[in-house]
Parts: sequence; C-alpha cells; structure tokens
Amino acid sequence: MSENDADKDKQESQESGFKENQIYVNSTAAVESNKPPVWVWFSVAGLLLVALLVIFVLPNIVTEYELPLERRVDVADLVPAQEEAETVTSISPFEEAQRSRQRKEAQDVLAELLERQGDLELLEVEKWAQEDYAAALEVASIGDEYYRTQDFPLAIESYTSGRDGLLAILETVPTVLQQTLSEGQNALDNRESELAQDKFSLALLFDGNSETAQIGLERSRALDEVLRLMAEAEELQEDGELEAARNTYQQIVSLDSYNETAQQRISEISALILEREFAGIMSAGYASLESGDPEAAIAEFERAAAMGINAEQALAAITQTENEVANAQIAVMQERISAAEAQEEWHTAVAEYDNVLAIDANLIFAINGRDYASKRAQLDDLLVGSIETPDRFYEEDVFQQTLDIYYTGRAIENPGPRLLDQLDNLQVLLETSQVPLDIRMASDNLTDVTILRIGNLGLFEETSVSLKPGRYVAVGKRIGYREVREEFVVGFGQTPDVVVVQCVERVVATNR
Repeated sequence: MSENDADKDKQESQESGFKENQIYVNSTAAVESNKPPVWVWFSVAGLLLVALLVIFVLPNIVTEYELPLERRVDVADLVPAQEEAETVTSISPFEEAQRSRQRKEAQDVLAELLERQGDLELLEVEKWAQEDYAAALEVASIGDEYYRTQDFPLAIESYTSGRDGLLAILETVPTVLQQTLSEGQNALDNRESELAQDKFSLALLFDGNSETAQIGLERSRALDEVLRLMAEAEELQEDGELEAARNTYQQIVSLDSYNETAQQRISEISALILEREFAGIMSAGYASLESGDPEAAIAEFERAAAMGINAEQALAAITQTENEVANAQIAVMQERISAAEAQEEWHTAVAEYDNVLAIDANLIFAINGRDYASKRAQLDDLLVGSIETPDRFYEEDVFQQTLDIYYTGRAIENPGPRLLDQLDNLQVLLETSQVPLDIRMASDNLTDVTILRIGNLGLFEETSVSLKPGRYVAVGKRIGYREVREEFVVGFGQTPDVVVVQCVERVVATNR
C-alpha cells in the first residue's frame, strides 16, 4: 500500500470517528479553551455539517442494510483521533458515498456467507468437514475486526475468503454423499445397525430424494429384528421344518425386501418342499396304476408334471399309462368305424378315424382308412347334389361332370345298398335329361322373344320349341313397353302346357 493510500485510510478512519462520536469531540474541544481561535470555529462548522449528514442521511442508509454490532468506543480513545482529525479540513460527499458503497458490499458478502453457513449447518457439517468449516469461519471472523475499524476493503476480502471456503465445502457434498452411502452400506454388511442408520440419515440430509439412502435407512432400522429372525429360520431349517423356516424368511423379506440372503433361502427351501410334494404325487400315481385305475394315475402324473420339476420323469409315467388307455380307446373306435362303414355313413367314419389319429398319428390302418372314407364321403355328397338338381343337366358341362360322378360310383367294388340306389336314380335322371320335349310358346306377334342360352325366337303368336329337360328363362322385349321375363322348367314333371311371353305394360315417358 502507498503512503498516500495509507494517509487516505487514516483520514477516513478519523472522519468516521468524528461522525459517530461528534458529541464527545465537541465537548472535549470546549473544555480545552474558553476562547477558541478562528480556525476552530471553521472546524466546528464542518463537524456540524457532518452531523447533519449523520442525522438526516445516514439513518436512511443504515435502515437498508443489516450492520454487524460494533463495540462502543470510549471517549478516551477518541482524543487521539480528534487530534488527527483537526489536521483535516473535511470529508467530501464523494468519499462518504464510496465508503457507504464499500460498507454495503461488505454487508452483501457477509449475508451470502451467513446463508452458506446456514446451508452447511442444516447438513450437519460438523460431522464431516469440521476442520474446513472452522477454518472458513475463522477467516470470516477476521473481517469483523476490519469492519469495526471501517476498513471495508479488508473486511470484504476476509468475508469473501470465508464465503469461498464455505462454498468449497458445499461443492464436496456429492463426493461426501457417495462416501457416506458407501460407509453406510459397509456398516449394514457388518451388521452395525446404529452406525448404518447414522450414515444413511446423514446421506438423506445431502439428498432427500436419494433412493439408496432411503432404502439403506429402512434396512438399517430393521437390521436387529432381521438378524434375530435369520437365526430362528436357520434353526428351523436344520430341524427339517421347511414350511416354518420359509415363513420366517418371508417375514425377513417383508421387513427388508432387499435382503438377498433371505430371498435365496426362500428359493432353496421352496425347491426342497416342491421336491417332496413331487415325490408324494408320483407315488400316488403309481399306486392308482397298480390298482387298475389308469385314468386316476394319469391325473396324478399330469399334476406332477405341472409342478415344473422333474418333468421328464412325470411325462414318461404319463406315456406309459396313456399307451394302455389309448389301446383300449382305439379298440372302441375301431368298432364304431366298422359300424359306420357298414351303414355307408362315411362322414361318421372319417370323424372316428380322426379320433384315432389324434391318439396315434402313425397308425397305418387309420391313415389308409381315413383316406378311403373321405373319398367315399365326397362321392356321396356329389351324388346327393346331382340327384337334387337334375334341372341343370341341360347344360353340357354340368351333364359331363355328373356323368363322371356316375361312372366313378359304378367303378366302386362291393358297393353298398345306398350307393347302388343313388347310382340307379342318377342314371334315370341322366337318361331323361337328354330327351328333348316340345314346348308350346305363345305371344302377341309384337313382342320379340328370346330363350336364354337357346336363341332368339323373334315375333310370333304361337310356336313350338324342342328343349331338353331343365330350367329356362324366356325374355320378351317391345319398344315402348316394359321388358318381361318368364322362367319355366322342362321335364321332371314340371313341364308347362304353354309359355306365354308378351309385353303389355306401356312405359310412360316423363318430361324434363
């Protein structure tokens, strides 16, 4: 610091002393001389001006800021300051404003320092950074001394240093959090419940949303009870009381859902219990098989297979038993198949063959038998359909298809009564379907008549047409009249005496 700066700071200190203790100074000056010289009067005038500033201006500034408490200065301490102040004429308003600004800056830094101090106290800083915390506060306390002597720049420097020290501590919180969580987990693993609770509680101060800390605190609080139940469960397991041991381990999990040991023990004991149940069920199944009740045996074996363990053993027992049951079932189905084939109920036979193949898809008699039965069922359906619709035989393609069906039926060796009857009926229908019949047609000689798929007959009053048995449609058209359609059947006992086709309904034109 330069000599001028030192003189300036000294002058500011003296001026501040005069401001805050003007009453004592004026009183001392009055005692020294009953008749002061002229220059004293000028000094008194200057001091009065400063006093006015203190009375009317300074209170407004002070009310805006919260100043630290300062120790009252004795009158005796002010005498040297007064003597030094007498060498200075006055303090300019600019210098006073600068000092006020520095004071405010010091107060702002101090306020931030106190805020950081409060944050650290909430985090119980004494438990994890006591030395650094005390050192930062020690540095900050030095600023109070500078503030009391109105050396605001140095006060600001001390407060800033203390604040930065506290901020540095706060910046270590994430690292300390991880370390604290690790220490808490170690304490939990070492079965030190109180230490673990302390560590996880501290971690929650750092991060109230830390799931790890919340889980750790919950587990550490239940640790003592968990340890007691763990010892009880181990003793029960050694005594062979598996269900009771598992229930106890489940209680542990309800208290500490993250206890991996208890969860593993539950799995192990559940497997032992399941093995014991499996053995009991298999024994019951074999007992039913020996007593001649294969269905009950299969039910037991299936129940054992559904348990999810030793499935191969249970399935082998099921296969052995099912073979015996299947043989009996297939024998019954074969009897039903024979009866259906004898009655020419081919759809029933196909269904029974399917049942057999569902039991054993590799049985040759069922594979071949189903193939033959399905073909006979298809032939039966075609014969029934053809016999029911002879009116379509006049169409050449339909006639040829039906003829193929007829010859296929005739090629069957050893046909049954049903097939022979169907073929005989179809033969008659096929023969009659190719013999044309004369059909008398009547009109009005004004209607143009056409028989669909046969041809146009033109205009006539009466004519005759030779048609094969079947279903036909005659269409009549006349200009200015509505078209007519007449459907009729030839043969099969449905031949009409006369087919009348004439347009009689006039079409009325509409004006647009």
